[in-house]
Amino acid sequence: MDHLPWLLESSHPGVGVKEGDVVEDFEAADQHGDAVTLSALVAGGPLVLFFYPKAMTAGCTAEACHFRDLSAEFAEVGARPVGISDDSVTRQATFDQTNRLGITLLSDPDRSIARMFGVRRMPPLGNKRTTFVIDADRVVRTVISSELNMELHADEALEVVAGL
Repeated sequence: MDHLPWLLESSHPGVGVKEGDVVEDFEAADQHGDAVTLSALVAGGPLVLFFYPKAMTAGCTAEACHFRDLSAEFAEVGARPVGISDDSVTRQATFDQTNRLGITLLSDPDRSIARMFGVRRMPPLGNKRTTFVIDADRVVRTVISSELNMELHADEALEVVAGL
């Protein structure tokens, strides 16, 4: 992929959040069609917000299933993984049901949240595969980026939240 760096670039360079930033509150529909806000998600403890390119694809399925497989460990440290992509509510519901994920999946069809976080790529590409660990005060504690290592996001996020 080193020969195609433009594929991994944001369509809005310089926009996004980084470690130490306070994230602006947002609202999105989950896979059940219910409105969810960032402030509600972090109210119960740290949030692990993982952006993925496209539900039901091999890489995104592997990544989401790894978060699912570590859900007990995340719960033990009081953290909650939440996935987000530009997929529709219906596709997110199918992704959840097909893979028995049991985690909140947010729909960002206009990619406004992805743009805010700086992970939006030029269409037709999906969002960058990036994970943000956000504490109860909406402060980003770490940012994890890897397009190819599907287990890295959950593994590193779990290490970070265990240390909070």
